[in-house]
Amino acid sequence: MLLGAVAVLVLGVAVWLRPEAATPRPAAGPAPAPDPAAVSRGEYLLRAAGGCTCHTAGDGASLAGGRPLETPFGVYYSTNLTPDPETGLGDWTDADFIRAMREGVGPDGTDYFPVFPYTSFTRMTQDDLRDMLAYLRSLEPVRAPARPHEAGVLGWRVAARAWRRAFFEPGPLGVEAGRPDAWHRGRYLVEALAHCGECHTPRGLAGRLDARMHLAGSVEGPEGELAPNITPDDETGIGSWSRPDLTWFLQTGLKPDGDDTQGLMSEVIEHGYAHLSDADLGSIAEYLRSVPPVRHRVRAPGAGAD
Repeated sequence: MLLGAVAVLVLGVAVWLRPEAATPRPAAGPAPAPDPAAVSRGEYLLRAAGGCTCHTAGDGASLAGGRPLETPFGVYYSTNLTPDPETGLGDWTDADFIRAMREGVGPDGTDYFPVFPYTSFTRMTQDDLRDMLAYLRSLEPVRAPARPHEAGVLGWRVAARAWRRAFFEPGPLGVEAGRPDAWHRGRYLVEALAHCGECHTPRGLAGRLDARMHLAGSVEGPEGELAPNITPDDETGIGSWSRPDLTWFLQTGLKPDGDDTQGLMSEVIEHGYAHLSDADLGSIAEYLRSVPPVRHRVRAPGAGAD
């Protein structure tokens, strides 16, 4: 943690000395008339993103933010996604939303902390992002001002800019020759919309995802929970799970051994993946069964061997 903080601060000094030019924001203009088809597609996409449950506090309105997200670098609070014009997305344009989701930069040029997974959402298509925003605009506005983060110097925006400039890799997913359409759909759902790697991949220096351990699980998962290995390793991952096992789990939260999932994963299944089509769940299973297996047993600190 200390080395990560020092690294971000050093990067922050460099970025402070070489600031990024601001992009002028066009006038928002009147909000477009809602398109029922776009709203419906957008709701489905939000479900595919796990229902964005991180933006709902336990005692708060749905998607109005304020949920504490514990990380090794401090506590960050989620933001309001309802169309309130002052505290939410009410005055955001399509371009504002696309830039935030794909570049990690707000309408006013604010750099977002990578606890917001724009590093995965950058792979989403513009059409899908527009549809998702159409759905968010259809919600009841809720006034819910953002809570200040509790992250010390790592809550400074210059640290967020430094991290983005140093580690962020923008861009959509390419096409892999020889792979079927279902595999590509599964990869898009896992790597972009559902942003599974953000929780199930361990992080290294300054909180950057360790690409060598992609989806291999993390002891520092969201809200302090363990995130299991979801690569197809036979001993430490889900190698013994069949495609029906995976789809059933994503629909119900029940594992092949009859145990049920708990914590944040149970929320994202209930509010998100359980609402996906059988075809999409099958595509997710096909993709996860194809990723390179990684031998990595995730245990709580201090836990003994099996």
